[in-house]
Amino acid sequence: MELNSKQRKYLEKESHNLSPVVIVGGAGVTEGLLKMVSTSIEAHELIKIKFNEFKDEKAELTNHICKETDSILVRIIGNVSILYRPKTEIANRVFEKTLNKFANSQE
Repeated sequence: MELNSKQRKYLEKESHNLSPVVIVGGAGVTEGLLKMVSTSIEAHELIKIKFNEFKDEKAELTNHICKETDSILVRIIGNVSILYRPKTEIANRVFEKTLNKFANSQE
């Protein structure tokens, strides 16, 4: 799934009041961190990951996390990455209806 600019802007706005649920520290991106991201994103759909360490590599690490967790990068703001992945259960998806409204919008 690819997000257009309006969808990204909407998700970024929705994530504004969220606190980071995963923090990348000295250990970096480990299997445990990837499991935590996957579990958190399944529960919330939209999460923030804060980089306390590896700040220079945050773009590459975020892309790796997205690939491993099958999630989508919404945006990186400072040392915080915003990730999105729709819930497996279609009936429980929170953002899908609004995202679909923006799906055919011109960028």
